[in-house]
Amino acid sequence: MDWLTKLMSLDRRYIFLFVAIGTALPILFPIGFKVSITPPVRNIYDKVESLGPEDVVMFSFDYGPSTSPENDPMADATLRHCLSRGIKVIVIALYPVGGVTMADQSLSRVLADFPQVRRGIDYVHLGYKSGSQATMKQMGESMAAVFPTDRYGTPLEEIPLMKRVRNYDDMRLVVSFATGIIGEWWANLINAQFHVPIAVGCTAVSAPKYYAYLNSGQMIGLLGGLKGASEYEKLLIDHYPDARATYDRAGLYTAIKGMDAQTVIHTVILVFIILGNVAFLAGRGKR
Repeated sequence: MDWLTKLMSLDRRYIFLFVAIGTALPILFPIGFKVSITPPVRNIYDKVESLGPEDVVMFSFDYGPSTSPENDPMADATLRHCLSRGIKVIVIALYPVGGVTMADQSLSRVLADFPQVRRGIDYVHLGYKSGSQATMKQMGESMAAVFPTDRYGTPLEEIPLMKRVRNYDDMRLVVSFATGIIGEWWANLINAQFHVPIAVGCTAVSAPKYYAYLNSGQMIGLLGGLKGASEYEKLLIDHYPDARATYDRAGLYTAIKGMDAQTVIHTVILVFIILGNVAFLAGRGKR
């Protein structure tokens, strides 16, 4: 029983070491665990697949740096999907703490692989606007009233794409990448009042509350945390060869790699929990 005594007195730093190794190895050397596709993610993918080059999708960056490890991969994947199909994209930010920075960074990462995409014609970045619910509802009347200029100071009337996008009536889909309550507002306010299809990509801890809106039909789909992002990446990689080449680049962090790391870490933690309980129960029986 000496091993039980040693196990009970194991220095916690060894546990931290195993967790660190379990995090690093799958990122550096992807394992490729199977990714199962769930209906809420499939619905968003199929909706984008149904759209054509003349259709418009709006992305709202409603999260900040604190949740970027979960929200960034889903934002990049859906943006990449739209641009791959030639769909016109409008980008806004409603989150006050770094939302516009998250939008800037996502566009920078994805546009690097789409040199043919033209600002003002194929996509528009309108930047950040405060006001939350009031701003969202006003966009249902007039985009130009809320965003008189784009992120770079160009008046909306001089932007070719915005000449034909007045409000939600001219959009086929709105996707909110959310960390707080803003995603809920898109579902229970904007969809209810303006009937524009809404999809939300949220953190894993927030996902359960969105199923009420999903089941009621106020949302067409949901990307729940890193798992949802990995599903979308899997769909994109399987159907778009260019996306596979992009994701295969060395050093590119993706949700699929992140899920590999999560699986390994959870396994390590479970093993230590089981061993700790076995050692505790055996020691108590001995006493």
